[in-house]
Amino acid sequence: MLVGVGIGVVVLGGAAVVLGPGLYADWSNRAAADEPTLDTPSGGTLPDPADLDGSWTVAEGSFAGYRVHEVLQGEDVTVTGRTEEVTGSFTVVDGTLTAATVEVDMASVVTDEPPRDAYFRGDALEVGTFPTATFELGDPVALPTGNAGVELAGDLTVHGVTRAVTFDAQVGATADGVQVVGSVPITFSDFDVQAPNLGFVTVDDAGSVEFGLDLVPSAGS
Repeated sequence: MLVGVGIGVVVLGGAAVVLGPGLYADWSNRAAADEPTLDTPSGGTLPDPADLDGSWTVAEGSFAGYRVHEVLQGEDVTVTGRTEEVTGSFTVVDGTLTAATVEVDMASVVTDEPPRDAYFRGDALEVGTFPTATFELGDPVALPTGNAGVELAGDLTVHGVTRAVTFDAQVGATADGVQVVGSVPITFSDFDVQAPNLGFVTVDDAGSVEFGLDLVPSAGS
């Protein structure tokens, strides 16, 4: 899911120098994406879970990315990266999610700072060697009725390292299918990713992978 890993301001370019740390922090915080939520305030009410039986595909408009906190010369900064290069498939049998796989193109994850993105793709995640991040569901999960959350567990692979993760997701109906949104807490060092500490900027070793997936019935389903 994204799948991504938070990397802070590695090359400030002219922005922080010209604006100063305080103004730069304000600018970056305003540029950070909102946390993922269902498209409607309460989310569309799901039908009977059994009515969702079949195969589902991640559709256009879905996204994955990361959120991380950094400190720039004493100023708190929230950084988010996003990509819509997300693919995947889900299978529901008798109202139970029995299989789910999501793949994210890590080279396409972007923030508000190209120098940060260059470090992210090169030194941090080595996307030339590890171009994708993936999530694969573990045990089957009964889908909720109405509009409720669900706990998902499975294997998250980032930077060629696979770890077991458990997280909460929200599920809601859309005009074309189903939407699934959530956030996966992660520790970057668990995936052999070093959060930079350059003196003027430090990046937390923990952050989150965020996702918003629009699912539509697979062809022929």
